Amino acid sequence: MIDLKAVRENPEAVRASQRARGEDESVVDALLSADERRRAAISRADGLRAEQKLFGKQVGRAKGEEREALLAKGKEMAAEVKAAETEQHTAEAELTELHRAIPNIVHPDAPEGGEDDYVVLKHVGEPREFDFEPQDHLDLGVKLGAIDMERGAKVAGSRFYFLTGIGAQLELALLNMAASLATDNGFTLMITPTLVRPEIMAGTGFLGQHASEVYRLRDDDLYLVGTSEVPLAGYHADEILDGERRYAGWSSCYRREAGSYGKDTRGIIRVHQFNKVEMFSYVRPEDAEAEHARLLGWEEEMLGRVEVPYRVIDTAAGDLGTSAARKFDCEAWVPSQKAYRELTSTSNCTTFQARRLNIRYRDENGKPQTVATLNGTLATTRWIVAILENHQMGDGSVRVPVALRPYLGGREVLEPISR
Repeated sequence: MIDLKAVRENPEAVRASQRARGEDESVVDALLSADERRRAAISRADGLRAEQKLFGKQVGRAKGEEREALLAKGKEMAAEVKAAETEQHTAEAELTELHRAIPNIVHPDAPEGGEDDYVVLKHVGEPREFDFEPQDHLDLGVKLGAIDMERGAKVAGSRFYFLTGIGAQLELALLNMAASLATDNGFTLMITPTLVRPEIMAGTGFLGQHASEVYRLRDDDLYLVGTSEVPLAGYHADEILDGERRYAGWSSCYRREAGSYGKDTRGIIRVHQFNKVEMFSYVRPEDAEAEHARLLGWEEEMLGRVEVPYRVIDTAAGDLGTSAARKFDCEAWVPSQKAYRELTSTSNCTTFQARRLNIRYRDENGKPQTVATLNGTLATTRWIVAILENHQMGDGSVRVPVALRPYLGGREVLEPISR
């Protein structure tokens, strides 16, 4: 949740954030009204309880008929207190619902607009000029014996797949290289749960407008995660930290891809299950922007290691997730599509998730304060698309990027098993 104090002190900043996202700004005024009603209800209930306490002492001193009369009045006061407490609980529930409905406040430097209104911050590398007609990743993957979509669909349905042989080895090599980069930079590597409780999923902001993307196991009241950001955010729920924390979560991820029918149905660009190494940081709020830049730097270092052309974009406000105040995407060049496609993203969620999950740190005076959380992707299954397509050769073989070779047994070239 956003800071309610900040809403009271500067509601126009929150309205501007809602406008930038293309969201309803009237919810800000509704929240402020609910806050006033809650505070008034608390004040009334507290006042009645105080009166009831004093009245109880008066009853204790009374005798005879006076006592009987006071007892009758006491019952009336108890009913008034109960009604006031009910009103307070109702007002608090209304406030909580409205508070949770408002996404994080957009960073002032994030571009306004929707999905297509991003700003390109830089290009790194030049798209390769081929002296042959390049194949797409699926044709290459089939010939390498690396990808089997047909049997994936037979076993699990559309948008599922098998990575076979060198495909499985390539993914493990990629993820191991990402894990190595993370641990070399002070991240604690973690294998995370892929099922979480509702309060953890809701706490990270994934059960709002993106709830249709999430798989739910209703019989167990658990959710399958779409990123290890979720369990890593929940790892310190209801705790007070004694310093910053950095984790790298390795997990399988699951996304329903609701509303994406007909988009990227070929190959492994947009699938229901994939693997990923995700960075997650807990830092003081004043250090969040610097940490965001560091996460982006590590993502770019990984992209440099796989030697693919890419660009960095500043995602527009209307395309941000509920929890993100700002997000940078790294998009790699995909030759078969003649387009840049997202491989990584890193988001600064400020104190939004931590406030929902009650994660704090102690300031220099020992007072608990809400921590900031950030996340960033180091590698996913989708990277195989960019690696195969950018490093393919005319005979259908694929050159292995130099930095990746030690993680692939020193192999320099992936050879087709069929031509």
